[in-house]
Amino acid sequence: MKTENADLSKLSISREKRDEPPAPSRFKGVGVTIIILAALAIAGYLGAGWLKSFLTKPVKVEFATVSLRSPSEEISILTASGYVVAQRKAAVASKATGMLVALNVKEGDPVKSNQVIAKLEDGDIRAMLAEAEAALALAEADLPEAKRNLERQRKLAAETSMAEVELERAETMLNRVVASIAMAKARVEGAKVALENTVIRAPFDGTVLTKNADVGEMVAPMAAGISARAAVVTIADLGSLEVEVDVSESNIQKIGLGTRAEIRLDAYPTLAYPGSVASVIPTADRGKGTVMVKIAFDEYDSRVLPEMSAKVTFLKEKDQAAARLPAVLTLPESAVAERNGKTIAYRVAGDRAEAIEVQTGARFNGLLEIRNGLREGERVIRSVKDDVEDGVKVEG
Repeated sequence: MKTENADLSKLSISREKRDEPPAPSRFKGVGVTIIILAALAIAGYLGAGWLKSFLTKPVKVEFATVSLRSPSEEISILTASGYVVAQRKAAVASKATGMLVALNVKEGDPVKSNQVIAKLEDGDIRAMLAEAEAALALAEADLPEAKRNLERQRKLAAETSMAEVELERAETMLNRVVASIAMAKARVEGAKVALENTVIRAPFDGTVLTKNADVGEMVAPMAAGISARAAVVTIADLGSLEVEVDVSESNIQKIGLGTRAEIRLDAYPTLAYPGSVASVIPTADRGKGTVMVKIAFDEYDSRVLPEMSAKVTFLKEKDQAAARLPAVLTLPESAVAERNGKTIAYRVAGDRAEAIEVQTGARFNGLLEIRNGLREGERVIRSVKDDVEDGVKVEG
């Protein structure tokens, strides 16, 4: 192969400047590094916190509940629960069977004794009354003639002995007419009574509690029909309200007639109503082992309603001023501690202790009044120890 004539100049390297991509910015590289380092730091912190939380053993504690307490419990003999009951109460029904055509009251209406509450359909009864009155008029129409006939026969009997038989017949006829009149009068009275039975009246002064039937429904005594109503309304004398409670046989000797009591309704737990034992029912409930006791209100207002649940605290005879004091929120004294100059209780939120600053008040029976900071029903740590702090994991 010949190479003498080869052009070696083509093998030289070109020195011309070529286009090259710009070098990366120094500051941009620093920014990315900072972001990466910050993300790693945050992830490390959160991971460490999670790991610490996961590995931390929960603090064993006992729980207590913020609850309402009455100051009168300090002077109480015993407590019992029961219901407000009207001592005069009636399910007003009809003596007749028929369709209800008028209902003059509704729930909550006051009624007076003998006031017309409702009326039943009475067309058939009025027809019976008219028929009985017509029969009475017919019987009374025969009475004058029967009397005149008897007088004639008496005169004839005085003149001749042959008229004795006719005289007896005349007397019999008059007696039959008189009896017919009496029977007709009885039928008239019966129809009037039946008509009155279609009118339903209030048996005493009271208030309508419930309406049990509507216009157009059938009403029957003792609900004789399948779809018939027995009581039309239920009324009660709201001036006869008392609380009925069951007291254990083992405690019944602690109370007697006149024993003072404090009544608190579940609906209004902060209100106290004074009362006293009105009666002790002279028999026991064999199944429950209790004796019923009735407590009369000394005074009460319109908020007290029949069938409300109530708590009764029977009081000692001395120092009953506390019976008038309102109920307060309380906690065990051990549930409150001083931390950094603040009065603290630890509310339980999920599985964590949450420090809550509270304002306290009076102490009684190992309890401490809580005036501010907590609400009734909230769960707190019963005994605050050194290992209990805000945010710590707890378990019962």
